[in-house]
Amino acid sequence: MKGVRFDSWRRVGTIMPAVKVYNRREVDELILVDTTATQEQRPPEYAVIEEIAAECFVPLTVGGGVRDIETVRGLLRVGADKVCINTAAYERPELIREAAERFGSQCIVVSIDAKKRDDGTHECYSHSGTVAKARNPRAWAAEVEQLGAGEILLTSIDRDGTMEGYDLELIEQVSSAVRIPVIASGGAGNYRHMHEAVQCNAAAVAAASIFHFTEQTPREAKLFLRERGIAVRDAHVPC
Repeated sequence: MKGVRFDSWRRVGTIMPAVKVYNRREVDELILVDTTATQEQRPPEYAVIEEIAAECFVPLTVGGGVRDIETVRGLLRVGADKVCINTAAYERPELIREAAERFGSQCIVVSIDAKKRDDGTHECYSHSGTVAKARNPRAWAAEVEQLGAGEILLTSIDRDGTMEGYDLELIEQVSSAVRIPVIASGGAGNYRHMHEAVQCNAAAVAAASIFHFTEQTPREAKLFLRERGIAVRDAHVPC
C-alpha cells in the first residue's frame, strides 16, 4: 500500500512480486512496514515475513507491531536484518537500549515520523502518524542515539507520497544532531530531490511512490547521484 501524508491509502500490489523486482533493480535495502499492526494491537505476521526474507537478496528492514524484546527477536529470527521501532520507543524508550545491547545497534532502526506545526516547528508522531507526541524530532533523535539506535528512518508526514521533494529543513535539523545514519523518507519525486536530501547530510534516501507510479528507476537514481559526486554502492545484480 502507498498513501499520501499517511492517509488515502492506495493498493500497489502484492508484496512478493515487488520484492523479486527490486532484488534486480539495484536497491540497497528494502523497508517493509505493517502500517496497521500497532493500531490493531497485533504482532507482526512472522510467517509472511519469513517467506519474504527467503526471497529478498538485499538487507530487509521490518517494522510495525514491534512492542517488546520478544518481537524484535522474532523478526530477526524469521529473517529480518534490521527491526524498525516507532510507537514502542516512545512508550518505553528503554526498549531501544535493551534491543541494542542484546542484538547490536546495527540492527535497531528507530523510525521518526514528523509533521510541521503551524508555528513552523516539527513534532513527532506515533501510531502511523495519528498520535502527536509533543516531542521535537531533533531532540528525540539525539535521545534515541544515546539509547543505542543504529539508524534513524526520518519521514516527513507532510511530504509523504506527494512527490514534491523531501523536507530539507527537517533532514538538516535531525542529521546535524546525531552521528548515526539518517535515512530520509517522504517526498521523493525525482532524482534531484534525492540529491538535495543527501546534500542536507542524509546518509541515505528511501523512496516508494517514485518507483511505484513513474518510470524512474533505482538504477537511474544511482547513476544520477554518482554523476554528481555522491558515493553509491555498486549494483548487486546486472539489469
